[in-house]
Amino acid sequence: MKNNIIEGVEIKELAVHKDERGFFCEILRNKDKILSEKFVQLNHSLSFAGVTKAWHLHKKQTDWMNVVVGDIKLVLYDTRKNSQTYKTTMEILMGETFGHKVVKIPTEVAHGYKVLNGPMHIVYVTDQEYNPADEFRIPYDDPEIGYDWKSIPAIT
Repeated sequence: MKNNIIEGVEIKELAVHKDERGFFCEILRNKDKILSEKFVQLNHSLSFAGVTKAWHLHKKQTDWMNVVVGDIKLVLYDTRKNSQTYKTTMEILMGETFGHKVVKIPTEVAHGYKVLNGPMHIVYVTDQEYNPADEFRIPYDDPEIGYDWKSIPAIT
């Protein structure tokens, strides 16, 4: 797994409070440092085990992602030419097995994920209302990025 860090990407590890009834996990508070921008839309998506969704980016929208059920390998690729981490790839394992967390994905950072354990439910907030004109796609097998989506981390 690549442990590069992309400029502007933030990760908030979440505390999960468990007891015999289940658990409680606070995802975001308005005062959280990771949520310095306002958020205006909350979304929920489901994907099945083995599914890969990649690549996609926004030029105006910031995303904050949290896997609620299942596990993913989230992969980020910095397309910002003025960034110190331009063309850097970053992998983050997240979900039930790998730890609950929120990941902030800045504008112009391409992202995608592979569902390692599913079905997987992801919730994410954005600082913009959905705008199809701000949705940019890159093929999952783009040769410039050169990412191998078939690689699967060892789950211990």
